[in-house]
Amino acid sequence: MRFFAFIKDGTPGLAVETASGFRGLIADDASYPGTLDELVRNGKLERAAKVLAAGDPIDRETVSCTLPFSRAGKILCVGLNYADHAAETNHEPPPYPTVFVRFNDNLVAHGADLVRPAASEQFDYEGEVVAVIGKRARQVTPETALDHVAGYTLFNDGSIRDFQKATPQWTLGKNFDATGAMGPDFVTADALPSGASGLRIVTRLNGEVVQDSNTEHLIYDVADLVVKLSAVMTLEPGDLIVTGTPAGVGAARKPPLWMKPGDVCEVEVDQIGTLRNSVVAEG
Repeated sequence: MRFFAFIKDGTPGLAVETASGFRGLIADDASYPGTLDELVRNGKLERAAKVLAAGDPIDRETVSCTLPFSRAGKILCVGLNYADHAAETNHEPPPYPTVFVRFNDNLVAHGADLVRPAASEQFDYEGEVVAVIGKRARQVTPETALDHVAGYTLFNDGSIRDFQKATPQWTLGKNFDATGAMGPDFVTADALPSGASGLRIVTRLNGEVVQDSNTEHLIYDVADLVVKLSAVMTLEPGDLIVTGTPAGVGAARKPPLWMKPGDVCEVEVDQIGTLRNSVVAEG
C-alpha cells in the first residue's frame, strides 16, 4: 500500500494508491479514517486503505503534500551507517550504531522550502530511508525484528556542519528550523523488499547526482537497527528510524558543496518515490 498526506483547500486529507490512481478523503468527510500517525499507532492501515479507496479521486498536482508523520514520539537518526560515508568523513565504521535525534517541528514536507539559516552557510544534504515502527518493540530478536516495521518513507537530513562539529554531540547541527524534509509517500513494508534492502538511493542537487548507492550497503540494516535500538528502549508505533546516508555529502567534497538559496534537492529511492525541496535563505 502507498499513502500520501495532503492539504486541499486548507483541509488536511489522506489518499491511497489504487489501480485507477490515488483516491482519498479530507478530514471534513464523515468516513475520514485519520492521519497516518493515528493509523500506524492504532494498527488500522489496512482498514483505512479500503475506506480511502472508496473516496474521491485525488490529483496530486492540485494538492499540497504534508508530512506523512508529524507526531512521532521518537525520531532516531543513525549516523555513519554506510561504510563509504564513514570513510569519506574520516571515521572508522562504528562498532555499534551511532544514534542522534531530530524533532518533529524542524521538518518540512515534500515541495516545501528547506531554510538555510542565517547563522551558517554550511548547509549539507543527506538522502536517507526512514523505517516506521508499526508494533511495539522491546528486546526483539533478529528473526522477528522486521515484524515491527510498518513501512518506509524518505528523508533529507539537512545538516548545518559547523554547528554539528562544534560539539561531540550532533544535536544542534541537526535541528535548525526547517532544515530536514520527509515524505512524500509512506509505503507499507509488504510492498517492498524485506527490510527495504536492495533499493537504489540517489540524491540530486540541481539535477546533478551527488549521492548514488544502494540500501544493501547499510552497515546496520533495518532489522539490525530494530534489534539494537529495542535493546535500549521501547520502540513505539509511529517512531521513526532514519537509517543513514551514503557517500557523497557536500562536507566531504573539495571544495565543499553546500546547499544555497535557489537550489533544488531531490532524494529518490527505488519503489518508494522522490522527495523534492527547494532551498531558501532564512528571513
